[in-house]
Amino acid sequence: MASLLPRSFGLAETVFLKNGTKLLAASTQSNLPCKQQVRHLNVHEYVSYTLLRDSGIPVPQFNVAKTKDEAVKFAEDLKTKDIVLKAQVLAGGRGKGAFKNGLKGGVRMVDNPTTAGDLVGKMLKEYLVTKQTGAAGRICNMVMVTERKFPRREFYVAIMMERSFNGPVIIASSQGGVNIEDVAAENPDAITYEPIDIKAGITDEQISRVVQKIGLDDNKEEACGMIKKMYDLFLKKDALLIEINPYAEDALTGKFFCLDAKFRFDDNAQYRQKDLFALRDISQEDPKEIEAAKFDLNYIALDGSIGCMVNGAGLAMATMDIIKLYGGDPANFLDVGGGATAQAVAEAFKIILSDPKVTAILVNIFGGIMRCDVIAEGIINAAKNLNIQIPVIVRLQGTKVNEARKLIADSGLRIVPRDDLDEAAKLAVQLSEIVGLAKKAGVEVKFDIPRYMLEK
Repeated sequence: MASLLPRSFGLAETVFLKNGTKLLAASTQSNLPCKQQVRHLNVHEYVSYTLLRDSGIPVPQFNVAKTKDEAVKFAEDLKTKDIVLKAQVLAGGRGKGAFKNGLKGGVRMVDNPTTAGDLVGKMLKEYLVTKQTGAAGRICNMVMVTERKFPRREFYVAIMMERSFNGPVIIASSQGGVNIEDVAAENPDAITYEPIDIKAGITDEQISRVVQKIGLDDNKEEACGMIKKMYDLFLKKDALLIEINPYAEDALTGKFFCLDAKFRFDDNAQYRQKDLFALRDISQEDPKEIEAAKFDLNYIALDGSIGCMVNGAGLAMATMDIIKLYGGDPANFLDVGGGATAQAVAEAFKIILSDPKVTAILVNIFGGIMRCDVIAEGIINAAKNLNIQIPVIVRLQGTKVNEARKLIADSGLRIVPRDDLDEAAKLAVQLSEIVGLAKKAGVEVKFDIPRYMLEK
């Protein structure tokens, strides 16, 4: 199954999801955090660098190249032989990734501007495939050109909004670097947590305690100042996460720099963070997800073959689970919500059908706020206008369900109704397998569904 979020979780978030029991046992008596569908702004590394730099937090010199010639110029401006090229793709594992044109690595070290230009020319407009992108990869439209540092010591510092602490929490460790997730799993005591009272704000005592615990006493004044600036930035930009990994001491100069950073921002603050949200890079997002957002549909593409349309995140997860139970794989998470119109439902079908992997669609709606007859109207309109050729199994319960069933029965369309979710899921899996086998064999299948099945 595909990852639900692109470059999705920062290490802080991953740590909580994977190691919640170990991490929170000594710090809080609250319930563990639950994994749930979220939407938030995800920005490129160069944006994070810019925000840190503008807040007085030290980062290496950098610039962003959109052409080969710009890469050469920016590399020359660094006036060093220690140059790093970082593909600006919203996915983890860039360094170990590979471009579809055969170039290995989305993070490369070079020692001269000419080589920098040549490599950037091979990166731009190419798709980088990493452990988080799936086989499709993500387009690289920009490359960050920055100076290389040689860390002597690496630390991890993050501030994130976490409901288990009822607000922000500082997360820090003396064992920074790319293996912080392993540290959290194998040695949770190496990570310290400092909850922040959102009303009182961060205190000097808290910051000093964190700095002392992770062993930065010899750089206390600067480290304390850095964390304070991080929190100010966290509030100013309505951040959900600011993660610096590593905050490192350069072996050549002894100075400290933030060598990598990840930011997440609250979408609810878009109205007051317009400049920040203008930096959203939709080329890094699934076009189907972008289209769904226009109609207030919650859509996440997955790797399976059975399209799902439901209302409510809990019902969506249950629907995907029961599809898996009967041997199928969901092609998406699509929640039409409680206020969807017939037009939005029709658009939901368009989005599901735009995925060529989909060989059957399962609609599972419980009508509470959402009326079943509105869903039925949307399904009927979609079936007529889109000339749907794959099986559509519909399970409706709740408000206006009888009216919905009549609409579907009177439509004359080959939509298969089912009252029982087990039956609906089992049938969806069976029909999906038939269509899938036919596609592999190059055979066109048209379903002539018996009348008794349509009236069941």
